[in-house]
Amino acid sequence: MLHASGKAGAGGREPASESCSGRCSSTSGLGGRAERPPRYTLGLLQTPRSTTGSAGDLSSGGARPGSSSGEGLTPSLVAGVKAQVSGRGESYFGDKSSCIENTSTLNLTSSSVRGLNSACVGKTPLSSSRSVCRSHTPLMGYSVTSSSAVSTHTAASVIVAVVEGRGLARGEVGMASIDLKNPEVILSQFSDNTTYAKVITKLKILTPLEIIMSNTACDAGNTTKLFSLITEHFKNVTFTTVQRKYFNETKGLEYVEQLCASEFCTIFMEVQSKYYCLAAAAALLKYVEFIQNSVYAPKSLKVRFQGSEKTAMIDSSSAQNLELVINNRDSRNGHTLFGVLNYTKTPGGSRRLRSNILEPLVDAETINTRLDCVQELLQDEELFFGLQAGIISKFLDTEQLLSVLVKTAESKITNLIYLKHTLELVEPLRAALRNCTTPLLKAYYNSLEDTRFGIILEKITTVINDDTRYTKGCLSMRTQKCYAVKPNINEFLDIARRTYTEIVDDIAGMITQLAEKYNLPMKTSFSSARGFFIQMNIDSSTLPNGQLPSEFTKITKMKNTYSFTSADLIKMNERCQESLREIYHMTYLIVCKLLNEIYEHIHCLYKLSDIVSMLDMLLSFAHACTLSDYVRPEFTDTLAIKQGWHPILEKIAVEKPVPNNTYLTEGNNFVIITGPNMSGKSTYLKQIALCQIMAQIGSYVPAEYCSFRIAEQIFTRIGMDDDIETNASTFMKEMKEITYIIQNANDKSLIIIDELGRGTSAEEGIGICYAVCEYLLNLKAFTLFATHFLELCHIDALYPNVENYHFEVQHVRSSAGNKEKIAYTYTLSKGYTEEKNYGLKAAEVSSLPSSIVVDAKEITNHIAKQFLHRQKSTPEMMRQRAVYHLAMRLVQTARNSQLDPDSLRIYLTGLKKKYEASCPAPGQSDEQQ
Repeated sequence: MLHASGKAGAGGREPASESCSGRCSSTSGLGGRAERPPRYTLGLLQTPRSTTGSAGDLSSGGARPGSSSGEGLTPSLVAGVKAQVSGRGESYFGDKSSCIENTSTLNLTSSSVRGLNSACVGKTPLSSSRSVCRSHTPLMGYSVTSSSAVSTHTAASVIVAVVEGRGLARGEVGMASIDLKNPEVILSQFSDNTTYAKVITKLKILTPLEIIMSNTACDAGNTTKLFSLITEHFKNVTFTTVQRKYFNETKGLEYVEQLCASEFCTIFMEVQSKYYCLAAAAALLKYVEFIQNSVYAPKSLKVRFQGSEKTAMIDSSSAQNLELVINNRDSRNGHTLFGVLNYTKTPGGSRRLRSNILEPLVDAETINTRLDCVQELLQDEELFFGLQAGIISKFLDTEQLLSVLVKTAESKITNLIYLKHTLELVEPLRAALRNCTTPLLKAYYNSLEDTRFGIILEKITTVINDDTRYTKGCLSMRTQKCYAVKPNINEFLDIARRTYTEIVDDIAGMITQLAEKYNLPMKTSFSSARGFFIQMNIDSSTLPNGQLPSEFTKITKMKNTYSFTSADLIKMNERCQESLREIYHMTYLIVCKLLNEIYEHIHCLYKLSDIVSMLDMLLSFAHACTLSDYVRPEFTDTLAIKQGWHPILEKIAVEKPVPNNTYLTEGNNFVIITGPNMSGKSTYLKQIALCQIMAQIGSYVPAEYCSFRIAEQIFTRIGMDDDIETNASTFMKEMKEITYIIQNANDKSLIIIDELGRGTSAEEGIGICYAVCEYLLNLKAFTLFATHFLELCHIDALYPNVENYHFEVQHVRSSAGNKEKIAYTYTLSKGYTEEKNYGLKAAEVSSLPSSIVVDAKEITNHIAKQFLHRQKSTPEMMRQRAVYHLAMRLVQTARNSQLDPDSLRIYLTGLKKKYEASCPAPGQSDEQQ
């Protein structure tokens, strides 16, 4: 088994500048010559950017993928893509030729989230143009964005189209999304209720750059509830509307058939009757085609359908309560479930882990397949370390290789080097998986036998030098790019590279001469911003007059390190840059030709990307197990956790958290938890939800033993510190959260409610809690309900599927003997708490007059007796409860028992004795009980 002593170290930040042999940040400003790019660039078909000639009419449905219908688009039109055409009221999906004729009259139209017609500063996605809204045409697409959207969008790269059915189909929602950094389209279609919880949850997971909806969703005075909810939840996201006619399912299916790579052709069977997601896909792809001034090449996209039935739903409020991916106190803090499990080595693995945490699996077979892999990785140390440190950690962002945003010559060369680096890792990865026994790892091994990997690599090595590698540090990488192409392929390229080498040697020689001339320890350094410059470490007191010679300029000093240049060195840098441009231009032409040759084989990278990201996540799960005593979960019809603990708290606390047991079955599916403040109720509730999520993503769980029932939804209502305040806003927040749970919960839900009813009076709070409990008791959902209302505990007299538990505390007297304080054990025990009247105890130790405290106690006891009298159990109720529990245990035994006959006989005898002990003796009165 694996044993690890610490976490994997994170790489440090690279210095801004360094010596020639060192590493430095990537180069910039070395653009290639202006030339027409090739039509195919790793799945992207570039649309010509000519400003002359007429374009095809898109109003009839638009050009097909692969055509050059984008011809005639100008940069100004792209920048003003969310503009109206003056005098015609056409949307940007209208006749492109007419748009070009009126580009001088384009106005950017935008409005704030708070008011659709209020003017504000708008931002066109993917461009830096900004304008002030002056008019709005209902037929015209427009965008809304908040003032903070610019900073928010720096990382986001997903565009989503959303459409909802009308009339009787209202509530049926279709979604289509595409990641601009990865040519993958995800389609979804599902039925949602009036809260649109599934829509909001999916959008939260996607973290979109921009959301596209139909213009009919926001008609003046007739805005749909879906549009209002989305704009309310995504105030920092750009919204764009397009005419409803472009949400066309027929065009959407055509797009899918023409663009989907052959590896994913089964998507046709899945989506051919999913009209709303196809309609969303049509609008999305048309929009991206227009905004990017490009269309996708045929058979170049990964298209997949992601139905809501394949994953559990965790609403955004629950994700926040549980701190799944973001810490509530500090968003930069890694104390989250994602932080606990994230030992991934690749960006793709990290993205997959985040997505899985927010949308856990619901298929037990798939989960167990993952768990089998984690188990094999834990049992085979050589496999684990060989994969994680030896191979997976060397992969770059494989999905980025498939990016459609390859714009400059330099980046195209870099991409090819990345591709070569990635393909050279395929064979070592396959070799590492050769002897694996679990079905998933064996399937990955077979997938890596795809001959296309070898074909692509062979074609690359005929042009690219064998020793060309991806390296960190821009000077090293720049050298790799300069000499990537083999010699004797292009004579002019060879000459240009010799020239570049001579210039670099001249720069080094000149700096050496300057060092000898002034007797100073100068060395050649490089940075992306400055190019080559001079650097030296010296005490300023040793310099003449404490200053550098006058021929040096642009002097910066940090402690004893000087950085500077000279007029001659600046000129040499300019010559070097010009030489680089020549090299990149000629290399670019060779690389483009090579990419065209390998394009037909490139789609095998989709398969490789999936394999690498999944292996990375599974290795991360195994890594987490080596740092803590996690166990493999089982999946039954019972939620049973023996000595489980909070995984996030374990990382924070100095000592291991106090473990506790959990047990819920179909017969005991409702647990009420009581205890004083700070006794551990909220932590315990969060712990159960986190363990459930860990189990359903294929991770081991922090416990000695655990069994879970698959949860299709996980709801949490966790009391925050400010909930103690009695005010209207807190109470309304509670009611909204509980309403959401009631409207969406079903028999397969896991429901966690903490401190409901504290935002109003005690009488109303008890009434609301009682009513909510009775409603949830009609479901077979597993519910854990923490409360301070002890009156609620007696509901078990009416409902035999209710169990009471409490957190124990101990009373410790001070050394003086006149004061008593509570010592928390954080231990869960059966029954409800004996710690009653927490407020009265607080009053006793305060300066409140004793007479008031005595009166308060008398009134409290009187009210409690009246309530208890009404809730008292009768012998008949006790007998029915015992019968119910016996029946449930027998059903559970019949379903899940794996005992041999003798052990089963002993177990059933024990059940009989427990039943007899639970039943009152005949004729026993209430007083005798």
